Amino acid sequence: MAIEVRIPTILRQYTDGAKAVEGSGDTLADLFADLETRHAGIEARIIDADNGAKLRRFVNVYLNDEDVRFLDGISTKLSDGDSVTILPAVAGGSVDALPAGLRPEMA
Repeated sequence: MAIEVRIPTILRQYTDGAKAVEGSGDTLADLFADLETRHAGIEARIIDADNGAKLRRFVNVYLNDEDVRFLDGISTKLSDGDSVTILPAVAGGSVDALPAGLRPEMA
């Protein structure tokens, strides 16, 4: 069963720079374990083993454009030809860093 996994820039150090890799597995957990066999270190960047083997808080995973947190998490079932996208969550910033015309007005 072939599943395309799209890799974000920050994790490409584990895939020798590849933007996408193939993996296999019946569930996301199986897929991540399979990826670990060929791309050592990647699974620990996606799965928090110390937190009940759940997705890391700031990692979003999509199965065919569906957020897996609204499916079955890492227990989500996979099918041949599925596409999995891994995206780091983006947060932070400062209002002070915005140009003056884009800053929200403070009351």
